[in-house]
Amino acid sequence: MALSKRELFQKRRLRVRNKLRKMADGRPRLSVHRSNKNISVQLIDDANGVTLASASSLEKGLGVVGKNNVEAAAKVGSAIAERAKKAGVEDCYFDRGGYLFHGGVKALADAAREGGLKF
Repeated sequence: MALSKRELFQKRRLRVRNKLRKMADGRPRLSVHRSNKNISVQLIDDANGVTLASASSLEKGLGVVGKNNVEAAAKVGSAIAERAKKAGVEDCYFDRGGYLFHGGVKALADAAREGGLKF
């Protein structure tokens, strides 16, 4: 029986996350969520179960409300880099979830790296 798109996405997301978890070494996780209209990212400390910082294209201060394109992703990436520095985080690992490392996800990662995050 063929799997649905959602089931394939869930399998891919768990496969990526489990591989990354083995290499985590106590670093926080930079987790990306992308929808058709927005993109958001969280810096999560899995050991304590808390979110250290977050950024989203829904925030009015970024000026990209309701957009999910490469420019919006780049602004969200630079915002999370600034907030991570304020939280005292320099090293993390990038959890792309089930999304391909292409387009908006790649732009977000590149902007976060330029902002000073190391992953």
